[in-house]
Amino acid sequence: MVEIVGYTRRAAARIAIPLLSLAILLALWWLVVELEVWSELFVPSPARVWERLQEGLTTHDGQVGLSGYYLYEHLWASLWRILRGVAFALVFGVVLGLLLATVKPFRLVVEPYVNFVRALPPLAYFSLLIIWFGIEDTSKVWLLFLAAFPPIALSVVAGVEGIRRERIDAARALGASRWQVVRFVTLPSVLPQLFTGTRLALGFAWTTIVAAETVDGIPGIGGLAWATKKFQQTDVAVLCIIVIGLTAIALDQLVKQLEKRVLPWHGRA
Repeated sequence: MVEIVGYTRRAAARIAIPLLSLAILLALWWLVVELEVWSELFVPSPARVWERLQEGLTTHDGQVGLSGYYLYEHLWASLWRILRGVAFALVFGVVLGLLLATVKPFRLVVEPYVNFVRALPPLAYFSLLIIWFGIEDTSKVWLLFLAAFPPIALSVVAGVEGIRRERIDAARALGASRWQVVRFVTLPSVLPQLFTGTRLALGFAWTTIVAAETVDGIPGIGGLAWATKKFQQTDVAVLCIIVIGLTAIALDQLVKQLEKRVLPWHGRA
């Protein structure tokens, strides 16, 4: 009984603390607006942002949502681009990471290029991708892929390098082939680092989504945020920022929960 009460209190605290911090943030936001520290053109009120949220989910004055699409349609368009980019990055990044970690000549040649791509800001090569692949989704998915694969590849490299040599030698002593060592020793050992790399990749993809949707980005939550500059719609811009941030947190939590289910032993053994 005492354990149940203690667990309930801890669960309530985990919920109450974030809600309290959110309430304080909203109160400060409202106070700044009420004191007119800045013009509402620069800092819209919570009420105005709430009104834009309602507009984004309904049809009003004959107009569908915001910029011709409902808010959830903008969000799904961006999510679909990100999911494709990160999925391709996972496939390519895992293979590339394994090659970088296990084939030294390949690593000497290829690793500098991986670091080169990782260091480039997305807008540096987005124009080139548009020239190559056009203004539709292909160029956007390529941009998100290029933003996502370096952290995945490098996390796989770190995971392989963290494997104790004794485990590999023991597997080979028991007669395991090279493929069996990769399948039963390397890949399970790499998974914790791979999940971390995937979380980083999703974060990089979300920070790149506005850049990816600056051209023909409607529908898209990043494209909607970019379009607000034309008419100085700061309330819509703030709404997009909140939606992007909350979605990024939700995706990160989803990956963390998946990691707990796939790797229940991680951190315990």
